[in-house]
Amino acid sequence: VSLKPEILHNTQKYIKEKLGCKSDKPVSFVFHGGSGSSTEDIQYAIKAGVIKMNIDTDTQWAFWDGMNQYQKKNVDYLQAQIGNPQGPEKPNKKYYDPRMALRSGEEAMAARLVKAMQDLNCIDR
Repeated sequence: VSLKPEILHNTQKYIKEKLGCKSDKPVSFVFHGGSGSSTEDIQYAIKAGVIKMNIDTDTQWAFWDGMNQYQKKNVDYLQAQIGNPQGPEKPNKKYYDPRMALRSGEEAMAARLVKAMQDLNCIDR
């Protein structure tokens, strides 16, 4: 899905003309499917009256990607309970503990939320 914020600006102008509204933004918009949109397009859409933007797809991907990156980074420690590059008798419990991969997912999703808040102009307001 590609965000086309110029459509929003044109829609606001059209509604204003048709209804004779005084406001330059007679309606508020909700964006469904803004994932993958550029920061510039998101901020331009906000100027057109977007008051809510769904980011579920981006946050789900960020969570998955964090877990996936954890697995790739620690693949040599995730092949058996015992035995890794540090030695054949070295335990791997701290690596295959599911909380470790989940934590990487949480950290990646939190970072994506910070990015979304920056993109949506929600910080220091």
